[in-house]
Amino acid sequence: MAEDDLRVLERFLTDPEAAGLFAWQGWSDPGRLRRMWAENGLFDTEGGRLLVTCGADRVGFVSWRKILTSRTSSCWNLGIALLPEARGRGFGTRAQRLAVEYLFAHTQAARVEAVTEITNVAEQRALEKAGFTREGVLRGYAFRNGRWRDAVIYSVLRDEVHLADDATP
Repeated sequence: MAEDDLRVLERFLTDPEAAGLFAWQGWSDPGRLRRMWAENGLFDTEGGRLLVTCGADRVGFVSWRKILTSRTSSCWNLGIALLPEARGRGFGTRAQRLAVEYLFAHTQAARVEAVTEITNVAEQRALEKAGFTREGVLRGYAFRNGRWRDAVIYSVLRDEVHLADDATP
């Protein structure tokens, strides 16, 4: 990701149509991304963001953040945001699959999880196509548009992903 790419990410914070129904959380400080960029390039040991592209077009981003699962262990929580013109074209599935492979290849995490609203059927399909397994419903999990929303949690484990340079069958 380059500094010019921040314009794409800022759209998700300032444009309800770009963010979409499930990601719009109200107006947010777009300057926050520039401050994070200046601090660490949106990438550190606690999480990161990578651009989703189609050729030269910037169509969204994937992000991940560390979730502590116990005093001595953690996993990654994966998220994605795609611009409206990129949705429903398979970019999300591929981007999430590649992000999972990247995280397992370059970190010691044993688990990557993703959470989406229970009514976000398109994202649930994309996660399943990307190799995630539905684990269950999280009641009253996220607040959006004046209501608490139920969500579905998905995960993929390290042993379920074949890495490109893995010598084992």
